[in-house]
Amino acid sequence: MTVSLTTSLFDLTGRRALITGSSSGIGLELARGLAQHGASVVLNGRDGGRLEAAVHRLRSEGFEASGALFDVTGEAGVKAGVAEVLTTGPIDILVNNAGIQRRISLLDVTLATWDEVLRNNLTSALLVSREVVPAMIARGGGKIICTLSLMSEVGRRTTGPYTASKGGLKMLVKAMCAEWAEHNVQINGIGPGYFETEMTAPLMQDEQFSGWVRGRTPAGRWGQPQELAGAAVFLASKASDFVNGQVIYVDGGMLAIL
Repeated sequence: MTVSLTTSLFDLTGRRALITGSSSGIGLELARGLAQHGASVVLNGRDGGRLEAAVHRLRSEGFEASGALFDVTGEAGVKAGVAEVLTTGPIDILVNNAGIQRRISLLDVTLATWDEVLRNNLTSALLVSREVVPAMIARGGGKIICTLSLMSEVGRRTTGPYTASKGGLKMLVKAMCAEWAEHNVQINGIGPGYFETEMTAPLMQDEQFSGWVRGRTPAGRWGQPQELAGAAVFLASKASDFVNGQVIYVDGGMLAIL
């Protein structure tokens, strides 16, 4: 009885999840983790070829997956894209994962680049969430998960636009909680530390920086994208029904020490 109850808390069977920016990297691993626990996953991206390949990959692993090709940075595109997804079924779980990084000093960053990063990392989460949440409220609840960063708490040189966007996203999580928690919608964040992804490949290839990451992280290594899946499953499941407006940092302990 105890094993069955514990298992059911994390069972996502019959639930449908939309994961933005999930053609590769962390987004794809979050989608895979949700699918492994029974969810039907809808992958999103703006490169049709990469999106189709990601959907095929999950299907070949035996998971129920489909694709939604739209750009999360434009209001009209988001409205049309989400509406199309909803014609084929509900969205019980939304993962706002889309994001980019542009490494440049604050003295040198152009307004166009600043706007690009905030639009991809912060504004997109608002645009997609507000298209998805009305149907969640009408059905009596739902789950929204945002991919933040340890840079939602700390900064580093050449990461100003990214840090500002991820700090803003942390506060957007809290603002959405303030507005939608009463409707049984749980909105929380996952804050990755340094993970091995396409986005961090240049940093990993810099042996001095990579060594700094390993030395600065109590776990002594970079994270693997699949290690974020557990936090996503928890926040998407019944196990987190009274968790709202929170951020789970998955960083090997980096934020815990000086």
